[in-house]
Amino acid sequence: MKFAIRSLIPVFLLLVCVEYTSAQDALYTKALNLKKEHKYEDALAVFRILLGKDSSNVKYSTETAFLLCKVGNNQVLETTRSSYFTQAEYISKRSIRLAPNDADTYYTYALALGRINENANSKEKISNAKLIRSNVERAIELNPAHSGAWHILGRWHRTLAEFNAVEKLAINALFGGMPEGGSYDAAVECFTKCVKLEPKYMLHVYELAVSYFERNKQNDKITAAVWFKKVMEMPI
Repeated sequence: MKFAIRSLIPVFLLLVCVEYTSAQDALYTKALNLKKEHKYEDALAVFRILLGKDSSNVKYSTETAFLLCKVGNNQVLETTRSSYFTQAEYISKRSIRLAPNDADTYYTYALALGRINENANSKEKISNAKLIRSNVERAIELNPAHSGAWHILGRWHRTLAEFNAVEKLAINALFGGMPEGGSYDAAVECFTKCVKLEPKYMLHVYELAVSYFERNKQNDKITAAVWFKKVMEMPI
C-alpha cells in the first residue's frame, strides 16, 4: 500500500504542475489581449501578478516594464509618473541580466530612460541619451524588425538634430561631451523603417511627417503634408 502511494506522488505533482502552468498561460493570454485592446492599466495589473509568481520570466518582465511606461505617462502627478518610470528602469535592467540576447529587454530599458529624461536635469539627460542610443541599437542588432526600437532611435536622432552649434558647444563644455550623431536624415530613415514595419501604426506615420517637416530640405514640406494627410485619414 505504501509503495502504491509513493508511486502516485510523482503523478500527482505532475498534474498539479500542469494545472498551474495552464492557469498561468491563460492569465498571460488574458494580459496580452487587454494590451491589444489598449486597456493598459488592466493589462499591467495582470502582468504584475504574473511577475510576482515568476520573477525570472523575461516575457512577464518586459511586458510589465513596457506597460509601466505606458500607464506612467498618463499619470497626472509628476512624482507618480517618475515612480512608474523608475520601476520600469529597474525591471528592464534586471531583464537584461537574465536574458542578454533578448531585444525587448534593451528596448524597454531605452524606453524607460527616455521617459525619465523628460524631467531629468541636463547632466542626467546627456548621460541617459548615450545609454538610450547604445541600448536601442543593441535591440535593433538582435532584432532588425523591432519597430519600437527604430522609433526610439528616430526620436533620438531628431532630438539631437534640434540643437544648434552654440548649444552643442555649451553641452560639450558643461556636461562632458555631446553624444555623437543626431541628424534629421537619420530620423527620416528610422521612421521610414517604422512605417514599413507597421504601416497602420499612427504614431510612426506622424513622427515621419514631423521629421520631414523639421528637416525642411527641398520638397520636404510637401512630403510632410502628404504624410500628415495620411495621419488624418487613419482610424483613431
